[in-house]
Amino acid sequence: MRALINGADGPQIIDTDNPKPGANQVLVKVHACSLNRADLLMLNGATHGFQSAQANQPMGMEWAGEVVELGVGVKAWKVGDRVMSAGMGAFAEYTLGFEWVMYPIPEGMSYAEATTLPVAIQTMHDALASNGQLKLGQSVLIQGASTAVGLMGLQVAKQLGATVVIGTSTNAERRARLSEFGADLALDSRDPEWVQKVLDATGGKGVDLVIDHVAGDLINDTMRATKVAGRIVNIGRLGGESGHFDFDLHNMKRLTYIGASFRTRNPLEIVQVIQAAKTTLGDAIAKRALKLPVDAVFAFDDYARALERMQRNEHFGKIVLQLV
Repeated sequence: MRALINGADGPQIIDTDNPKPGANQVLVKVHACSLNRADLLMLNGATHGFQSAQANQPMGMEWAGEVVELGVGVKAWKVGDRVMSAGMGAFAEYTLGFEWVMYPIPEGMSYAEATTLPVAIQTMHDALASNGQLKLGQSVLIQGASTAVGLMGLQVAKQLGATVVIGTSTNAERRARLSEFGADLALDSRDPEWVQKVLDATGGKGVDLVIDHVAGDLINDTMRATKVAGRIVNIGRLGGESGHFDFDLHNMKRLTYIGASFRTRNPLEIVQVIQAAKTTLGDAIAKRALKLPVDAVFAFDDYARALERMQRNEHFGKIVLQLV
């Protein structure tokens, strides 16, 4: 099979053997795979949980395709099923999927659309429902809502019963589109009045829950926009991995600040996260109520342009590599 690896001189496509499914695994013929920011980090030598861009190992962590072979013990799937998943070795003609962590692709959904969903769905369900403990009727702020995961967060918050969902983006064009994905209010976090606008939208109290993709020096304003005894779940650090933190403000508002990285979770914990997302959001997925924009589709051989587009941060939604 053909696979995209991180070679000695950077990314390149090589010919290699098809993987063999083990117990509780299936072999999937990949039709489309999508890029994530973690792919760029791994190209620079970082690891992402159990994944890294190792020599001669296919890159990528999100794919959609067709089951072509079953390993021992697989009961939930059959040959011919259309499936999507987050998993290692996505950038290849064939990959392995574990029985418990795949989603069925809804009828009528293309492979290009399907490959955009798994990472965002399970990340946002875990952040909002499991870590954020979002309750029916509460309010949510998504900091950095124009990222793919942020766009999904707006939608999942609505699915979970949030009444006021606020999204921020510093890009005016992207900010104007947040309402398409469930935002009741879209704000620019560079606006000196943005915190007051959050307070105005929540009766002066602040939001119950923040999903934060930004962090950095924005953290203190984020805390000011959160209600007393509210929760902040950190997902990303687009604004910086460090910054001034007002501990007195954090203490006086009695805020719960939660880190929600997947990188330090064991395989059982990952399975539990995915099963929880499938249980709660399965109907919404099947009805195609959760969606992400496909920013661009590149042929598999055109991977360099796809990676460059992500590096330049020109995209809105997901960048997809098409294999079939």
